[in-house]
This record gives sequence, C-alpha cells and structure tokens, in this order.
Amino acid sequence: MIDLRSDTVTKPTPGMMAAMMAAPVGDDVFGEDPTVNALEQRTAAMFGCEAGLFVPSGTMANQIAVRVHCRPQDEILLETNSHICLWEAGGAAALSGVTLRTIDSTTGDGRLGASDFTDKVRPDDMHSVRTRLVCLEVTHNRGGGTVTSPDAINEISRWARHHKLATHLDGARIWNAIVKTGVPAKVWGGMFDTINVCFSKGLGTPVGSMLLGPRELIAHGRRIRKLFGGAMRQIGFLAAACDYALDHNIDRLAEDHTNARIIADAVAEVPGFTLKPYEVETNLVWFEVDARHGSAKDVAERLKANGVLVAPLETRVIRAVTHLDVTREQCVTAADAIRRLAR
Repeated sequence: MIDLRSDTVTKPTPGMMAAMMAAPVGDDVFGEDPTVNALEQRTAAMFGCEAGLFVPSGTMANQIAVRVHCRPQDEILLETNSHICLWEAGGAAALSGVTLRTIDSTTGDGRLGASDFTDKVRPDDMHSVRTRLVCLEVTHNRGGGTVTSPDAINEISRWARHHKLATHLDGARIWNAIVKTGVPAKVWGGMFDTINVCFSKGLGTPVGSMLLGPRELIAHGRRIRKLFGGAMRQIGFLAAACDYALDHNIDRLAEDHTNARIIADAVAEVPGFTLKPYEVETNLVWFEVDARHGSAKDVAERLKANGVLVAPLETRVIRAVTHLDVTREQCVTAADAIRRLAR
C-alpha cells in the first residue's frame, strides 16, 4: 500500500532506531534524562527561545499553551478551521475553561491578516469573556498546508502586543514552512510568545512535540504537563529519535513538497475533483469530490483497491499527504491511480 493518509504514519529508519537504542536515559520526572534535556535546550536555541518542554503530542503542547496563557472565562482568537478549534476535542473549554472566537479566513486557505482582527477584542465588561490569546497555525493543515508570510504574522503580532494579548503558534508543521520559505527557525520563534513544534509530522519520529517559550512560562507548562498526564520517565529513547530527525530529516522535506505537486497535478486532471486550495505549497493535498464520484469515502475505497490510501476527512473532502516513507516513484504510481478515476 502507498499510504498518503498522513505524515504521521512513518516508521523509524534503521539510523533513527540505532540512535534511540544508544541513547543515555534517566527519569525525566526527576529531571535526570540527559537526552531529553539536551533536546529541549537544542530545540529552544534553534527557535531563539529560552526553554523547551517535551510532550507526547502537538495537541498537548497546544493545550498546555492555552492553560499557561489563559484562565477560565478567557477567550482565544483563532482561524475557524485551525487544529486547536477542529481537532483537539474541545480541549480549551474542557481543560482550561477557555472559549474560542473563530475568525473566517477571507482567502479561504486558513491564512489571516491583521485586518481580520479589527474590533475583535472584547470590551472590559463583567458580562464578557476576556480576550487573552491569539493563536495562528503554520503550516495550516485544513487550509491545505499553506504558509502565512512572516510579514503578515509580524503585523498580527504587533496588533496583539498593542492590545496586550499573548500569542501562540501551532507550528506542528513549521519545518515545512522553514524549508518552503527559507525563513530560519529563529525568525518564526521570535514572532510569538510560545510555539509548538512536532517531530512526528514530517520528520519521521514515532512520537513527540515540543512547547517553546520563556523560561517562566515553560516552567509553568511543566506543572500543567503533569496535570494533563504527560509527565514521562525514560523518554530519552524518544528524544533521541527527535534529535536524529533534526540532523537528517529537515532539508529532505523539499522532496515531499515536490511529490505533493505530482499528486496535485493528477487530482487537477480528474473531472469532478477540485483542489482546495489550487496551489499546493507544501506536503498536503486537499481536494473536494463532486456527486458523480459518490462520497469521499467511496473515492478512498476505489483508491485503496488500487493500492493507495488517502484520508476522507469530510463527506466530500479528501486529504493526501506526502512524507518520508513514500518515494517519488510511489507518488507517480499513486498519481496514475488517481487519474484512472476519471474513467
């Protein structure tokens, strides 16, 4: 099977497994795991942040960020189709008593500009929630892997600071944005108070994300990680995989971007398939299927019968994702299978 459902389906390479097995470890709850300590310091330095906190998932990193920035009755401003809003099981409300105020992307691809936030701060009134946090997502998953430009983000960050709001970046796939734009990690990290980066999306690790930010906030986040059940023990084995990925798997993301365009070109050739968005910037290909093809699930089943797995994520919406474990040749094969659906 050629598995294009997600860039999280990858398996550790032999080199990564060797690094994991050779890692010195200790009990991280006691702060004694040297490998994860080094990874936290290394990743924080990459993004120009003071400290880092290793967590099992990007969802946990985002929800810890919500908790450290907000208190109950606070409000987050974020894009309507962002991961924190759609795919984190209502965590902001359930875990932190925080509400979400969604903002539609006028471009339709998940990107927001400073003008989208005009008049979005609630009045200082006991009847209102308190607007407290701005969350952005780069690359934007549901937006089709799009990258909001640093210039646009800087304008939003300046607006947020002017209104005394905190800022957080869901940078689960920030590595793809770094490779796509050539803008270094320190620039992205410098635009936000906190940032979440994932090692299991695109970089090929079996698990792991990191919350980055000021030392005091990250220390608070460590307490919240314990509260959320995320404190771990000999996690150096996992941290070693992430360290290996930073050394070997960032630059190669350009291959995934090229392979995604192979898939996108095939989708564009099938009558009744519509790319959303049309321009594929990174490794995510989202497209809609019209009624002549049945549902997204029907299309996914036909592709599965031809050896290709894709993810039907809405009634008529499919996502295909390129990653470390699919080759150029496999993407060409998958593209041919997609084209055959036209017949």
